[in-house]
Amino acid sequence: MAEIGHIYVIHALKGYESHKARLQEILPFTGIDFTFVTDGDPSLLTEVLINRYFDKDIKTTLSTGVLSCTLNHILSYEKMVETGLDYGLFFENDPFFLGGIEGFRPKVDSLLLEAEELEPGFIISLENTTLRFPKKSRLRKGQKLYEAQQGRAAGAYIVDRVGVERMLADLKTRPCNTVIDWWHNDMIDRGIIKMYWAHPVLTEQGSHNGKLNAGISSKNASVFRQWKWNAQKAYKYLLHRIR
Repeated sequence: MAEIGHIYVIHALKGYESHKARLQEILPFTGIDFTFVTDGDPSLLTEVLINRYFDKDIKTTLSTGVLSCTLNHILSYEKMVETGLDYGLFFENDPFFLGGIEGFRPKVDSLLLEAEELEPGFIISLENTTLRFPKKSRLRKGQKLYEAQQGRAAGAYIVDRVGVERMLADLKTRPCNTVIDWWHNDMIDRGIIKMYWAHPVLTEQGSHNGKLNAGISSKNASVFRQWKWNAQKAYKYLLHRIR
């Protein structure tokens, strides 16, 4: 049976200490080894490193924080290839596990059983950041993965080995020129990889649901933000149910 070989947490060396402490406490409950990927931290950025992966004008397009985050995603792909894993699980450092952390691993294993029937070269979105869901008319009993034309941000996703290898190969001839989730969408558009949405979703980002501070957007955790997120989520999911 296929299994997630490793969790890669996209992280920064400063300003997210509480995020790291929280994940160090709860991720062991998944039973999956994990690494905080910080090689692309702002303090470690050099022109040589940036030019290895990005378009020459990238610093006029992305802020340093977003550039660093995107680079850490890419560097985590290289780490996965080096270890020869069949599947990798990638988190930004603020995941919240819907239904609880204890039930997360069985849900992932169930997704992978279905993923084994897919053509290799894919990403599976696990989150609800964009509050988009498959149309009700497409839902099938027992089916958990639905092909999509775009991602739902890059806070939580699975990539198979072929997908990672294709993205890295494409990067050698077409440097990244945007933020990670838009880069994914560009490769989906060009047929480099396929995107599938997990439904129901397994996680949501704490920087969006109001439970954690959002460093890049400077939004603080608050009860109001939690209420607003839950109201939006209920509304969007209702629309999904009546379509």
